[in-house]
Amino acid sequence: MTSTTSLTHHRLLGRSGLRVSPLSLGTMTFGSDWGWGADDAEAQRIFDAYVDRGGNFIDTSVNYTNGASEKILGRFAKARRDQLVLATKYTMARDPANINSGGNHRYNLVRSVETSLRQLDTDRIDLLYVHAWDFTTRPDEVMRGLDDLVRSGKVLYLGVCNTPAWRVAELQTLADLRGWSPLVALQIEYSLVERTVEHELLPMAQAMGLGVLPWSPLGGGILTGKYSRADLSDENGADVASDRKGVIASTGHLNQRSLDIADVVGSVADELGVSRSQVAIAWTLAHPAVVSPILGARTLAQAEDNLGALDVVLGDEHLARLNAASAPAPIFPDRFIGRPMAQQLIFGTSPLVDRR
Repeated sequence: MTSTTSLTHHRLLGRSGLRVSPLSLGTMTFGSDWGWGADDAEAQRIFDAYVDRGGNFIDTSVNYTNGASEKILGRFAKARRDQLVLATKYTMARDPANINSGGNHRYNLVRSVETSLRQLDTDRIDLLYVHAWDFTTRPDEVMRGLDDLVRSGKVLYLGVCNTPAWRVAELQTLADLRGWSPLVALQIEYSLVERTVEHELLPMAQAMGLGVLPWSPLGGGILTGKYSRADLSDENGADVASDRKGVIASTGHLNQRSLDIADVVGSVADELGVSRSQVAIAWTLAHPAVVSPILGARTLAQAEDNLGALDVVLGDEHLARLNAASAPAPIFPDRFIGRPMAQQLIFGTSPLVDRR
């Protein structure tokens, strides 16, 4: 069973000594520049609802709502800055016409951090993420550049998002060998409709000391029952994210399997007398690698409902049903190594060996 009682039930962030709330407030929805976010007044209400309950972990990015997210957050956080852990990200292009305004290289890293410091109106970034791997920049350039920013005091802790497990392991090993600042956080998509990260990324995070921050724990709203067969889409064009439904379509999750999983979430929610959103978030909290799922509410009502997930207790039978409905297919090598014949070949037949 899983239960967390409040936002002040803090957790350590990975291998660091930093304490953060068990739910993080995402602010990609702060600002209406992208056509579907919260205006300043509603964003203020969401921020206040989170912080007034003791929440201290807030997530943004240099490019969210064209920079409006950081600016709005900076205004809200000003009076309580030292009570909060502000996390932002670099990688995404700030100027589509400038080839060097995006990517993982040092040029973009430094310019993005300077932009974030201005937009947030703060003297430091508490947690800086590599937003996504660009498959171009050398790992040593990235980790040395990040370490330089930590040594300068502009950045305190480091994390990485949306990057293959083997590359994250390389980055972490490089940092450890060189005495550079390590990664302490891994932000990845994780929900009942996206469990393939359980194959490599989650075990890697546990082994290498990275706390996991799941984004989109509601599967973009699919797990709330918001979508039906009429909404199914495999659209994957570059312009698909022009509205909120398009954003979800771009993830590839608007399919029949996801709707079937959402039905099971609905059944469990009805039995417990709670919302579907609360069940979906509580499920992510049950994984031992997860530190703080990121909430992405666009209204105060959504935010308050999501925060209620901390009071939800999922029993073993509920977890079993949710896991069975959403289980990802095994992949190689675990698909092979985990089978009885391979285990016997590795360990022999001694019943005393703990094979898993």
